[in-house]
Amino acid sequence: MKRAIIAFGMLLMAAPAHADLTHKISSSVQLTVDAAASQATRLGSTYSVSGNNVSATLGGLTAPASATDAATMNSGTYTQTTDGSAFSFSETFNGGDAIPTGTTVSSGVVGTLPAFGSVTTTAGGVAGSLGGSIDSAGTMSLTAGGAGTSATGQFVSEITIK
Repeated sequence: MKRAIIAFGMLLMAAPAHADLTHKISSSVQLTVDAAASQATRLGSTYSVSGNNVSATLGGLTAPASATDAATMNSGTYTQTTDGSAFSFSETFNGGDAIPTGTTVSSGVVGTLPAFGSVTTTAGGVAGSLGGSIDSAGTMSLTAGGAGTSATGQFVSEITIK
């Protein structure tokens, strides 16, 4: 009898089982159409002159008539100092960028490009037949669009037992 009581007592000391069960389902579709973009850097006008055995009335830059124009070159007057002697002379002018009327983007298309010294332009994507769906069974349907598009689908089923 004592043994039966001890065995019964040991059964009472065992903790009851508590099992938590969690089930999560998530799905998502991401559709992307790239935007049109244009990045431009306006270059300024530069002028430089150097020489040896040359006398000069130096040239330079002439300020533009308006804020949207580029500076222009004002030529100098240069003569060799000693006739028949060695000389060196260098004059450099880089005309800067005038500001154009503007870049326009209409329906994802860049119609007029900026005319600057450094320009990077990217055409926009075309959605076309871009699409995607996921049903309750996790069946995915992604349809490709035109250039510059992407479609990504994801279905996640998670079961956690603690």
